[in-house]
Amino acid sequence: MPKLILEIETDLYRMLQQAARTNQLSLEDECMRRLEGGVRRSRYMEALLAELRADDAQRRAERN
Repeated sequence: MPKLILEIETDLYRMLQQAARTNQLSLEDECMRRLEGGVRRSRYMEALLAELRADDAQRRAERN
C-alpha cells in the first residue's frame, strides 16, 4: 500500500492538537472548523485534513 508522508511544522501541529483538545474536537474536526470558519484557506490545513481523512479511511478498511 502506498504511503503518504507530509512534512509539517511541529509547532503548528501541536497548536492544532491543543486547539482540538480545548474545543473537545478531533484533530480532523478542528481542521474542518478552521477551514469552514471563514479563515483564509491554507494549503497546509487542506493537506493535513487530506492526510487525516486518508488515515481514518485506512483504519476503517483494516477493521472490516
